[in-house]
Amino acid sequence: MTTRNKVALVTGAGSGIGRSAALALLRDGFKVTLTGRRAEALEETQKQAGDLAGNTLAVPGDVGDPDNVRALFAATKDAFGRLDFLFNNAGMGAPPVPMEDLTFEQWTAVVNVNLTGAFLCTQEAIKIMKAQDPRGGRIVNNGSISAHAPRPYSAPYTATKHAITGLTKSTSLDGREHDIACGQIDIGNAATEMTERMKEGVPQADGSIAVEARMDVEDIGRAVAFMASLPLESNVQTMTVMATKMPFVGRG
Repeated sequence: MTTRNKVALVTGAGSGIGRSAALALLRDGFKVTLTGRRAEALEETQKQAGDLAGNTLAVPGDVGDPDNVRALFAATKDAFGRLDFLFNNAGMGAPPVPMEDLTFEQWTAVVNVNLTGAFLCTQEAIKIMKAQDPRGGRIVNNGSISAHAPRPYSAPYTATKHAITGLTKSTSLDGREHDIACGQIDIGNAATEMTERMKEGVPQADGSIAVEARMDVEDIGRAVAFMASLPLESNVQTMTVMATKMPFVGRG
């Protein structure tokens, strides 16, 4: 099956990495379901798709809500007949404050979107992928460099991204018998609204504040599209894509 006949679903598709990935998948010939909390943001992604907008389906919703997720995947199957690729991208962070000052509500909000949302979407994707003909599909989770090393004051985000690594490995293992591949992309400093503050300086592990290099978010879109393009007998288990000069490798 060529990508011209394949269907993808991208969460958090209304901005940043999700939008970039959705547009890259469309350019590669996928039909793409776009989801996110803001309908107007999804409409902007469709607008940026230009002539390819007709190959999209926009379904606003909250990935942390089981009813929303079931309706999202049902709408995708109704519209396109199958699902070949899921990019679990939706994510958020909590305010950068000392751990003891975080509220329960701030913690729960991050866990619901970053971890529970990815789990719920993975469940629904597996149900479709294992039953369709041709059988199988691919799931890619947005991990983050925080899945390897945290930033100061990032406990909820970092904890969920470490958990995403466990979800990725479990899905990769449990999906084998159904021809479902699963991998993870760990991203460092893509130039999006979420990383604007890096241009002014962000806290470092030694307590200092430093400006950090960023990279074009379109590079992430191309990386996700590459992972999606592989035949199911091949898998990128983990890919790290980062700004070359960001302080991650080594001691700064």
